[in-house]
Amino acid sequence: MFLPSFQLEGKKAIVTGAGRGIGRALAIGLSEAGADVALLSRTESDLEETAEAIRALGREALVKPTNVTDRNQVHNAITEIQANFGKIDILVNNAGMNIRSKALEVTDEEWETIVDTNLKSAFMMSQEAGKVMKEQSSGGRIINISSVAGHVALRTGVVYAATKAALIQMTKVLAMEWGQYGINVNSIGPWYFKTPLTEKLLADESYVKDILGVTPLKRIGELPELVGPVVFLSSDAGSYVTGQTLFVDGGMTIHGF
Repeated sequence: MFLPSFQLEGKKAIVTGAGRGIGRALAIGLSEAGADVALLSRTESDLEETAEAIRALGREALVKPTNVTDRNQVHNAITEIQANFGKIDILVNNAGMNIRSKALEVTDEEWETIVDTNLKSAFMMSQEAGKVMKEQSSGGRIINISSVAGHVALRTGVVYAATKAALIQMTKVLAMEWGQYGINVNSIGPWYFKTPLTEKLLADESYVKDILGVTPLKRIGELPELVGPVVFLSSDAGSYVTGQTLFVDGGMTIHGF
C-alpha cells in the first residue's frame, strides 16, 4: 500500500518573517520534519534565536537579514541561499504586517507599506525562487501565508484584506503558470493564533468573545496547528495539491464575522 511521506529529509527551505511568531514556528516545524532552513527578516537578533532552535535539532540554519520589499536584497538573498544550499525546494512567504486604519483614514504611505510588505514581497520572493526551481528537475513548493481576511470581510482593515485576497489570487495564477515546471503553489489562510502580534488584541475579553462566537471550535489557534498544513504542502504527501488555499481557522470561514 502506498503511504506518502510527510518527511522533508534533504530538503532546503526558505521562510520569510522567520524571526518571530508564525514564521519562527513554521521554520522550526520544517526543520523538525527534516529540512534545512534559510531564515529571512530584517532583525538579525530574532533570526539568530530561531536559528539556535533549528541547529539544536541537528539541522542547518542560514541567517539572512533581508528587507524583502527590496528587489536587490531579495535577489541577493536567493543567490546566496542557492550557493549555500545548492538548491531551493520550499519557499514560505510569511512576512507580513498590518496598520488597522479605517478606510476613510488610510494614507497613501500606509497603503504602500502594507502592500509592499504583504504582497509585493511575496511576489518578488516567489519570482526569484521560481527562477531557481524552474531549472531544478525536482521543481519546488511555494506556500503563501494569506488570511481568512482575504476571503471574508473582517475588522482588520481594507488594505490588509486587499493584500491577502490578492495573495490568494496570485497563488492560483502562479500555480497555473508554473505547474509545468513541477512547482506547486498553495496558500494557508489562518484565523487568530497566539503570537506576539495578536497578544494585545487577545487580551481584550470582548474581542475574544466576538472571535469565538464565529469559530465553531470555540478556541484560538495554537502555532503548532499551522505547522502541520505547511509540512503537508511541502512534502510528498501534498504533491498533487496546487493553486489551493487551506483555511486553518477552526471553521470560521463557514460564516462571516
